[in-house]
Amino acid sequence: MTTDAVYKPAETSKVAFYRDPRIRAIFFQVVVVGAVVALAVFLVNNTLVNMARQGIATGFGFLDKESSFAIGESLIAYDPSDTYRRAFVVGLLNTLSVAITGIVFATILGVFVGIARLSTNWLIRKLAQVYVEFLRNIPLLLQLFVWWDLLRVSAPGPRQAWQPLPDVFVSNRGLLYPVPVWTEVHAWMGIASLVGIVGTYILGKWAKARQAQTGQQFPLLKVGLGLILGLPLLVYLAGGAPTELNKPVLSGFNFVGGHGVSPEFAALLIGLSVYTSAYIGEIVRSGIQAVNWGQSEAAAALGLSKARSLRLVVLPQALRVIVPPMTSQYLNITKNSSLAVAIGFPDLVSIGNTSLNQTGQAVEVIAMVMAVYLIISLSISLFMNWYNSAIALQTR
Repeated sequence: MTTDAVYKPAETSKVAFYRDPRIRAIFFQVVVVGAVVALAVFLVNNTLVNMARQGIATGFGFLDKESSFAIGESLIAYDPSDTYRRAFVVGLLNTLSVAITGIVFATILGVFVGIARLSTNWLIRKLAQVYVEFLRNIPLLLQLFVWWDLLRVSAPGPRQAWQPLPDVFVSNRGLLYPVPVWTEVHAWMGIASLVGIVGTYILGKWAKARQAQTGQQFPLLKVGLGLILGLPLLVYLAGGAPTELNKPVLSGFNFVGGHGVSPEFAALLIGLSVYTSAYIGEIVRSGIQAVNWGQSEAAAALGLSKARSLRLVVLPQALRVIVPPMTSQYLNITKNSSLAVAIGFPDLVSIGNTSLNQTGQAVEVIAMVMAVYLIISLSISLFMNWYNSAIALQTR
C-alpha cells in the first residue's frame, strides 16, 4: 500500500533588516552624502576662521566699492570710478561677445572644412586634411600668441594706418570703422528685426506642415530673409533714413570716434574660431559619413544636384550625429576664452584677477567666476539638448 508524499515548501527564514540589500544601499548612500556635507562644512568653516584670523574681509560687499582701474575694451559705458559690480558686468559681456561670435564663426568654418574633407577634388581634400591636422596638434595658447603677434607687429602705427575703405582704418591699435549715431529709429529697427525672426519661425512651422500634407515646398529662405531684412529696412525708410555717422578721426597718436576691434579681441576670436573649426570639421565629416550612402543615391535618382542633395537629404540626417559632439566644442570655446588673460583682453577672468589683487577677497571672486562659467555652460548644454531632441527621429 503506497501513500502519496505531500510536498511542503521550505519555510523562508526572515532576513534581518541590516542584511536587506535595499536598506543597506540606502544606508551607504546616506553615509556618503553625510560625509560629503560634513567635509564641505568643515572646509568652509576652516576657511572662514583662517580668514578672520588674518583680518581678511568676507562677503560680497566689495562689489559696491569703487573699482579704481581702467578697462581697455567695453561694450557698455565704464569708468574707473564705477563699482566692481559694473566691472564684472563688463568682463562678462566681453566673454559672452567673444564666445558667441566664436561659436558662429567656428561653426561656419568647420562645416566648410568638414565638407571639403569629403570633396572629390584631391587638392581640396588634402588641403582640408592638412588644415585639420596642423591646427589640432598645436596648443591653442601658442596659436593665440602667434595671431596676437601678427596683428600687433605686422600692422602699422596709427599715423601710417592702412585705409582699405573710406573712414576705415587698420593699425596696430585695431580695426576702426564708422558707426551710425544712435537714434530712436534704430531701436524700432531692432524691434522690426525681432518681429521678422518670430514671423519666419511661425512661417517655417506652417511650411513644414503644409509640405507634409501636400508635398509642396515653400520658399522659406527667400521669404524669411525678406522678413528679417525687409521689415527693418521699411522702418528705416519710414523713419527718415538717418545717415549721420560717428567716424574715427586721427587725434594725436591715436584715433577717436567710431568703433573699433582691438588686436587682442581679433586675435582671441580668430584663434578660438580657427582652432575649434578643425575639430568641428572632423565632427561634420564623420556625421556625413554616418549617413547611409543609399540616401545620396536616392537623391541622385530623383534628379537632385550634389549641393541640393547635401543640403536637403544628407545634412539633415547627419545633424543627429553631429549635434551631441558639437555641444562639447561649443563648451570648449566658452571655457577656452579664459585664455584671453594671456594676451591682454579684458575678459571675466582678467577683470576677476585684477579685482582679486585689489580687494584680497579671493574666495568670493573665484566663486563668482566659477558660477558664471557654470551657468553659461549649463545654458549651452540645455539649448543644444533641446535642439537635439527637436531634430531627433519621432517614433510612434
